[in-house]
Amino acid sequence: MLNIYYGDMPQAIYNTAVYFKNTYEDDWITDELSCQMIQDIDHSTVIGARVIDSPVLGAITPRELSGGVKTLILIAHVPDKIFNASTCGDNCAKWLLKMGEQRDITINLRHLMDFGKQDFEINVLNTNQIVHSMAELVPIAGMFVH
Repeated sequence: MLNIYYGDMPQAIYNTAVYFKNTYEDDWITDELSCQMIQDIDHSTVIGARVIDSPVLGAITPRELSGGVKTLILIAHVPDKIFNASTCGDNCAKWLLKMGEQRDITINLRHLMDFGKQDFEINVLNTNQIVHSMAELVPIAGMFVH
């Protein structure tokens, strides 16, 4: 299940770009989930562990990926840490939900992310409430983000 804590969370890793730069491993980039997320979010194709073909930038390394993709890759590959997913745009929401369907993940958000019109299952840790739609999520999250 996707677990979200809204607002300040001292144990969350806030600067995901620096954390990614110093910890990512080559096999994180080439696994199937990462390749799919990189293609979907950054519209880029993984050629190898250290080369990604970007339609905008040309050949790039994983360090030049968007902040959202880097954060998603960290969430997927470092399950014992909590990451600030506010570096992710709304286009990352479906990937957070997908990972939450596979295993329990906990993220920190400091803004209201749009998880779409479909039903979902998210546990808001601030209130320990499980919500199933944006209509249920917005009033709860609104108590903690401004």
